[in-house]
Amino acid sequence: MAGRDHPWDPAGLAAVAAGGAVLVGGPPGCGKSTLVAALADALGGARALGLDPGNPAFGPPGALALARRSAGRWRLERIAALCTLDAARFRLPLAEAARSLRPEEAGPLLVDLPGLVRGVAAAELLDAAVRLLGVAAVIWVGEAAGLGAELDALGVPLWRVAAPPGAHRAPPAERARRRTARWARWLAGAAARTLPWAGLRAVGTPPPLGPAWRGLQIGFLADGATVGLGEVEAADAEGLRVRVAGRTSPTALVRDAARAPDGLLRTRARARAAAVAAAAPDLRPGRSAAVPGPAFRVGALDALLVNGVFGDPLLHARLRHRRRSLLFDLGDGARLPARIAHQVTDVFVSHAHLDHIAGLLWLLRARMGEAGVCRLYGPAGVAGHVAAQLAAVLWDRIGEGGPRFEVLELAEGRLRRFALRAGGGGPRLIGEAPRPDGVVLEEAGLRVRAAVLDHGTPVLAYAFEPAREVHVRRDRLAASGLAPGPWLTELKQAVLAGRRGAVIALPGGGVRSAGELARELLLEGPPRRLVYATDLADTASNRARLVALAQGAHTLVCEAAFLEADRAQAEATGHLTARACGEIAAAAAVARLLPFHFSRRYEDRPEAVYDEVRAAFAGEVLATSAAVQAAGS
Repeated sequence: MAGRDHPWDPAGLAAVAAGGAVLVGGPPGCGKSTLVAALADALGGARALGLDPGNPAFGPPGALALARRSAGRWRLERIAALCTLDAARFRLPLAEAARSLRPEEAGPLLVDLPGLVRGVAAAELLDAAVRLLGVAAVIWVGEAAGLGAELDALGVPLWRVAAPPGAHRAPPAERARRRTARWARWLAGAAARTLPWAGLRAVGTPPPLGPAWRGLQIGFLADGATVGLGEVEAADAEGLRVRVAGRTSPTALVRDAARAPDGLLRTRARARAAAVAAAAPDLRPGRSAAVPGPAFRVGALDALLVNGVFGDPLLHARLRHRRRSLLFDLGDGARLPARIAHQVTDVFVSHAHLDHIAGLLWLLRARMGEAGVCRLYGPAGVAGHVAAQLAAVLWDRIGEGGPRFEVLELAEGRLRRFALRAGGGGPRLIGEAPRPDGVVLEEAGLRVRAAVLDHGTPVLAYAFEPAREVHVRRDRLAASGLAPGPWLTELKQAVLAGRRGAVIALPGGGVRSAGELARELLLEGPPRRLVYATDLADTASNRARLVALAQGAHTLVCEAAFLEADRAQAEATGHLTARACGEIAAAAAVARLLPFHFSRRYEDRPEAVYDEVRAAFAGEVLATSAAVQAAGS
């Protein structure tokens, strides 16, 4: 890297910065923002343009800012909302926003560049900043990393400054806490607003209506300028509830800056096609098995569609951090290792067609010698189908040690419970209770509801409904001075149980009520629901029942058996088309859709099914590549 060396001497460098726009760059943690402030002071209060939306030296995160230095402090003049912390991914909007903030009047302007020093994004952003802002000179602090050639090619004077002793990059967690503290200061004067969707235009990368809106950073634009910046508190069919510093306008910008479950402002993960490699360790099959996937996460569940979108329906849902698995349908289980079977507590069967219950023999064999009872749920008659499979095997060697089941049938608003044991005869009725709400399982922290649908035979669709999510806001915990420990678990359990008056003993002495601590330290959000539905005819009644069950769910796993061109076959066999699947997801306003149970006639062109689904549903669609599907078929 050519250019002239200069010591760390802001007063001496002030002459370089006095002639117009000067760009100050360098790797993360090199001290460039400190140098910008010192140069502004040496120039008697110059302006600076901050181009780092992730960790700004002044102004709110998620935005670019123009500020003037006065009496040792930055005085904010204007901002340009980006609603992202990722300068690399959104470098084109960042460059345009920087140009919109450049002051028209002459005078020194210090440009604080993001700490990107490698790759195409860094090179493009450096070049754009110099061209669009009319940069007359560059001061580069520390190592140039991969930008040496680009700096030499800029055609403007370059000054190299060694990073000062002690300069270092803060760890990611510390950067997130600082960013969130700055964001909290920005929102301190924000006002609550409720905005109807009518007349509101969302731009950027807005998610589908549903829980994905909660916590998103949102900017409001008018005539190309930012008039307000805030955070989404809730979104429903009626509109948005937001907290905004500034004012609102009909144009709302959202991207990927959002408050995470821990309360910190972070980059929300991008929607992308799920890959088999994404499967959590507890979901992965044996080494010899090829699994089409996809794997995905919903709240506390890690889930895997074991046989892919063309194979037998079998969804393995693992309760994270617990030795417990749930199965939705029970198709061919050969791809699952036996250790999973020992951790299955509940199996939710849609109906007893062969491709939905053929895995029962795998489950029986894997649970030999297992002392626990496995619960199996289904429509009327499923206890008899399970008993018939048990009766097809000779159990003369196991005595009383055969696998045990409790089978629960939901029909006509009632839940009937049967006891079954391998080698122990037919099903024995052990209980019956009304269930007009369709709840088939309810325990601390979760419940599962079912809806009866029609497939020429009754089938059940299921909704996994965990308790609402409660997370500790680490930034506020750090600010409180309280040390983390088991008391936080006690606090969360009290809140989830509705015992807000419970007394919580604090570390170091003292007590406070759970409600008071929750308001200060916890972030409470709605539960992320998973809904599973397959093998249903496309009738008005089925649509209404499934939309009601799935309304506002985070993820809907729904069959898309045939293309619309083959609707006659779908109607003859009581299945949904891909378009119907997408329309149901859109009507239920789910955040994410996983279509599956495709007819094998589309094995060589699964993209046609996904295209038809996406034409009807604008939200995130989970999919695997055609190559992966072929490998697992």
